[in-house]
Amino acid sequence: MEIGMLWFDDGNGSMEDKVSQAVTFYQGKFGETPTHCLVHPSTLDGNQEGLVSGVKVRKARNVMPNHYWIGVDETSKKKSHKTKKVKQSEPAIQEIAA
Repeated sequence: MEIGMLWFDDGNGSMEDKVSQAVTFYQGKFGETPTHCLVHPSTLDGNQEGLVSGVKVRKARNVMPNHYWIGVDETSKKKSHKTKKVKQSEPAIQEIAA
């Protein structure tokens, strides 16, 4: 995942609740369901990587503690979008018969 939304939550709730809130916000803002959530290993706080609210939660050291980097994995996006063939148009300049 290269692009996503960074969600910060240092409250007392569980990690599952925080991820669920981030998923709900993401869906409302972007109109699609995220597939992945990256968190700092300390944010897991004894929890295991896995699915939370339909989102795959994974640890990543490049995400700061109490931050949730949530978005759609590019490989998932590529599989769901079919490539469209672009029809070549005629040249913009045409010769004018004299």
